[in-house]
Amino acid sequence: MSESTDPKLAEIANKLCIGSFYRHVLLCIGETCCDSETGNAAWELLKRLLKDHQLSLSTAPGACYRTKVGCLRVCIQGPILVVYPEGTWYANMTVERIPRFVQEHLIEGREIPEWIFARNPLPLVQESAPRIELPRSDG
Repeated sequence: MSESTDPKLAEIANKLCIGSFYRHVLLCIGETCCDSETGNAAWELLKRLLKDHQLSLSTAPGACYRTKVGCLRVCIQGPILVVYPEGTWYANMTVERIPRFVQEHLIEGREIPEWIFARNPLPLVQESAPRIELPRSDG
């Protein structure tokens, strides 16, 4: 931790297991993307399934960080979901689709091609820049 880093930030990062994730899943539930009932239901199910499969707030292999966002700027056929670092963009990620997505994409590592509308894989950070490690507290 650098001298300018607030110890509370390091504590929060540790509590959230930041630095241990293999993927980041962002789900757009903005009002121009989908209605709030559809978006919120998809978000709640995604959160529950990630916890049930020990993929959220975990250091287990396949651990995912999840983020609910208000706008990914696609604004149609939502909820829109993107998975990084592979950069796979999915449309219409309703409660009917979330269980299959979690099982196939996140657990089994198999994308669902018929739901994908775009791709934007990110380069591996390890190849382009040194990784910054935050100290872990055991408290």
